[in-house]
Amino acid sequence: MIALQVRDLHAGYGKIPILERVSLQITGGEVVAVVGPNGAGKSTLLKSISGLIRPYSGEILFDGRNLSGWASHNIARAGISYVPEGGRLFPNMTVRENLFMGAFAAPANLKSGALEDVYTLFPILEKRGRQLARTLSGGEKQMLAISRGLISRPKLLLLDEPSLGIAPKLVEEIYERLHMLKDKGLTVLLVEQNTNFALELADRAYVLENGRVVLDGSGPEVAANPGIRKHFLGL
Repeated sequence: MIALQVRDLHAGYGKIPILERVSLQITGGEVVAVVGPNGAGKSTLLKSISGLIRPYSGEILFDGRNLSGWASHNIARAGISYVPEGGRLFPNMTVRENLFMGAFAAPANLKSGALEDVYTLFPILEKRGRQLARTLSGGEKQMLAISRGLISRPKLLLLDEPSLGIAPKLVEEIYERLHMLKDKGLTVLLVEQNTNFALELADRAYVLENGRVVLDGSGPEVAANPGIRKHFLGL
């Protein structure tokens, strides 16, 4: 069953167009990666889906409903959770308070084991529960951002650059946890410049360049493409 379908999406900022006729779809339980160079429109795509910017035209269908024009908080309540680039934590709130903020769309989850679930995924967060978010390491901040996105038990998780600015060892740890989420059947749309990690995790992938989809296929197919190997994988 198709969970998300984007059709002929045009979007940008003010009068500056970024995305042009972008179409993609995600089946429930898939991990789909969007890769491409800086400025290709990857983050703009996630912001359009999550309601942070309003597309110029096109359709964003989620569970059969057209979300175009919906407010971001209503999109969150519909089951889409967005983890922005850099995490955008509340720096002067504790780890635990940040996690609670992630449950605003589904507060009942806090009473049904959602907090324990993210502590199982990232045990360090339970130990850091009373620390202010700004005191965490870069890797711990990203773990907290992902966990805050998971607290609402979303149907679709949007991840924007989860490896950005993080030490390689911690990137590996975060991607190990993402593999665990994949094994549990979570539907994920992943934007990532770390193409190696993204394509190894993804069931399917789309390549964005200059605001357009220029290639799509399975993760291994995209990784094997000569242009991708040369320009993104350094091979």
